[in-house]
Amino acid sequence: MNAKEIIARRVARELKNGDVVNLGIGLPTLIPNFLPSGITIIVQSENGFLGLGPLCDEPNPSLVNAGGEPCGIVAGAAFFDSAMSFALIRGGHVDVSVLGALQVDSLGNLANWMVPGKRVPGMGGAMDLTTGARHVIIAMEHCTKDGSAKILTNCTLPLTCSGKVQTIVTEMALFRINNGLVLEELCPGVSIADVRNCTEADFTVSPNCIATPGELI
Repeated sequence: MNAKEIIARRVARELKNGDVVNLGIGLPTLIPNFLPSGITIIVQSENGFLGLGPLCDEPNPSLVNAGGEPCGIVAGAAFFDSAMSFALIRGGHVDVSVLGALQVDSLGNLANWMVPGKRVPGMGGAMDLTTGARHVIIAMEHCTKDGSAKILTNCTLPLTCSGKVQTIVTEMALFRINNGLVLEELCPGVSIADVRNCTEADFTVSPNCIATPGELI
């Protein structure tokens, strides 16, 4: 199982039946593939859909998600313009927003829209989603490709939001943010020491942390 699948499977367990969920581009789009039995979610897309589904037939060039990827539609889905889409988001009607990140920190700050010196098309809907959604989950690999930490004491890149992230899921661990980072779960085979070595930010360990066999808390 690769890192992205580990992350997507764990985030899927955070979702509740009937949740309206916005999934960021990339890794978060894998999450519906791993929903537990009996859990059905309603996927919202900021480009004007409520009820996105898997691609089952030949792609329709007029039907794409917010990342421009072909997608499907479930029975009963709704289509609307961007004004309505962002009214849903800003009005607090999205239960969960799942986003990737360049950096996230111990204060719940997120940086995921711009790398200085690199050209980007724009910030997209992330600023609205992190402000309007009731629960913000970051789904990302624990480190950058060069091994640098992505969970920091303070973000150094331009912020997407301030203090809105509540949960971080990586291929190594699950953190909640509650007056700082709290380690709640470890991936099998990963130790607390492993997580500390890959995390710049300090964190506390929950007394109920699910740890690997033999790990002392």
